[in-house]
Amino acid sequence: MPNSATPTHCPYCALQCGMNLTPAPDGTVEVSERADFPVNRGALCGKGRTAPAVLSSRVRLTSPLVRSGGTLVPATWGEALDRIAEGLSRTRAEHGPDACGVFGGGGLTNEKAYTLGKFARVVLGTSEIDYNGRFCMSSAAAGGMKAFGLDRGLPFPLEDIPKSGCVILVGSNLAETMPPSLRFFTELRENGGTLIVIDPRRTKTAEQADLHLMPRPGTDLALALGLLHLVVAEGLVDEAYVRERTAGWEDARAAAMAHWPEYVERITGVSVPQLRETVRLFCEPESAMVLTARGPEQQSKGTDTVSAWINLCLATGRAGRPFSGYGCLTGQGNGQGGREHGQKADQLPGYRKLDDPAARAHVAEVWGVDPDSLPGPGRSAYELLDALGTDIRSLLLMGSNPVVSAPHAAHVEERIKSLDFLAVCDVVLSETAALADVVLPVTQWAEETGTTTNLEGRVLLRRQAITPPDGIRSDLEVMHELADRLGVEKGFPTDPEEVFEELRRASAGGPADYSGITYRRLAEENGVFWPCPTEDTVVHPGTPRLFLDRFATPDGRARFVPVSHRAIAEEPDEEYPVLLTTGRVVAQYQSGAQTRRVDELNAAAPGPFVELHPRLAERLGAAEGDPVAVVSRRGRAVAPARITLGIRPDTVFMPFHWYGEGRANTLTNPALDPTSRMPEFKACAVRLETVER
Repeated sequence: MPNSATPTHCPYCALQCGMNLTPAPDGTVEVSERADFPVNRGALCGKGRTAPAVLSSRVRLTSPLVRSGGTLVPATWGEALDRIAEGLSRTRAEHGPDACGVFGGGGLTNEKAYTLGKFARVVLGTSEIDYNGRFCMSSAAAGGMKAFGLDRGLPFPLEDIPKSGCVILVGSNLAETMPPSLRFFTELRENGGTLIVIDPRRTKTAEQADLHLMPRPGTDLALALGLLHLVVAEGLVDEAYVRERTAGWEDARAAAMAHWPEYVERITGVSVPQLRETVRLFCEPESAMVLTARGPEQQSKGTDTVSAWINLCLATGRAGRPFSGYGCLTGQGNGQGGREHGQKADQLPGYRKLDDPAARAHVAEVWGVDPDSLPGPGRSAYELLDALGTDIRSLLLMGSNPVVSAPHAAHVEERIKSLDFLAVCDVVLSETAALADVVLPVTQWAEETGTTTNLEGRVLLRRQAITPPDGIRSDLEVMHELADRLGVEKGFPTDPEEVFEELRRASAGGPADYSGITYRRLAEENGVFWPCPTEDTVVHPGTPRLFLDRFATPDGRARFVPVSHRAIAEEPDEEYPVLLTTGRVVAQYQSGAQTRRVDELNAAAPGPFVELHPRLAERLGAAEGDPVAVVSRRGRAVAPARITLGIRPDTVFMPFHWYGEGRANTLTNPALDPTSRMPEFKACAVRLETVER
């Protein structure tokens, strides 16, 4: 590749920050500021600045690996691909197509996610496909669909946040998870707006807030209902808006009125004066927003919790109006696009439903297959992983590391080990890849071109900046070669733009309509917001702001969803008296498979820890840095104590980036939300024990 700067995007979180990449004479890649991209305006966090470190052959895979005598050894591409095709073919022949599973990732480009869904349904004929994005945004997606008829993480661009009068940020520590976004909230306050942060920890984000509420983990639903009760009681409902733009208010109102402030105080630990102050700050300005993240969403009642926060927005007229609304801060790099184009167990490209005959007919025509040949909906992510080795005997996995990231991770690890056959495509030898029968080394962000969709619904073009090392192939090439070996010679192109052109046709007319988006437009316009049904930029420039005229429901009205508080799946008791909640730290990302290979990031965050309040530490007899065992009904994890006043005395926190004895997800509860199938990562009962070393 020429030694000139290539404008592209960061490989990590859903901000998809703009950056320039320049190959250096010594073979490294230099990152420089790209100020023209409006999301980050040149700013990058430590993960973005150091992202090229994972391009090094010192840390990344450079050859296919196959298992021989219990050990992974280098192999040729032909041998590795033949081995995968044989493993999948044998499983289909012996146990049927649904015995083959496919597990994807929220970091895959739109082109890869689209092709993976097509590969599962057309080549393997399996219904058993899902992805790790199920663990991130599925509750917000379900809540958004119920209320608005459409799910897009943010229905407005980030640049609208500073223009709002008040933002309630629920369960997000964006100062660490997506640091460049913090400037929008700083500007909000500089403009006279108010920031309210709801989190059981005094995080770096909470330190920026005008008001910080510290509810007990798992009680966000009660909190939102208590706020709506006060809105009604204090006469702050926007009656005209409710009458003209919504439906279902009376039932939602009745449900909320059962949640008296004093009752909510007992459940959440948030005082009645704080509840009243929150309502005042939210309702006084002309505009306001509620933004949720994994805190309220990763619960066995996450969908209802999101619905409660949406109800608060609707009752106060804060949705579908300028600088107002409900939004979800999507986590993974392509978490939005990854769930729009076919990786989820129940979806087809364009955010179409797999059980919709019209959707099946449309996509089948694009794919050149009989609609009746497409399998129906399959299992959600955790349910799929739980079925490994029993109903599902072989698994093709791309871009995920569930041995670290899945709930009840020790159990998931055992299920993976029980498979007849496992093939993994990855950039590095992750903990999951290390268990595989075949591992394929694939290209990564700077070595390939493709599109992603950020948390705003802005479709972006990632450009290839460097040539991949010899022996590395793209995921698209892998699926092309496997499809050919499995008897499907056409329909799996390797050129990403050709794939995107097909994706455009498949999404046309669907809720997530990309048909008017082209690579040329993405390059010229710095991204395009979906839906965008025509290439004519005058007729349709894209949709940065949704719902200003109507919601995406048949009658154009938003729907209130009546919900009521219920307990988390596993409340503390005498044996397990403390609540565990989990999350991220600024220097690591998700399962850490890539960031744990970067020296600078490891120096900043070298390992797991247990964050606990001084009163809890005193009762335990633990000092700063002492090893502490955290024990749940599912397992035991050990990590050094980090003692802080910035957490509730009844709660401990662990980051989930590490494998080994400090693996936080050994402890977490796989209890599932009945609608979204989201596991309850954010709250489970544990006990603490001191550890002799």
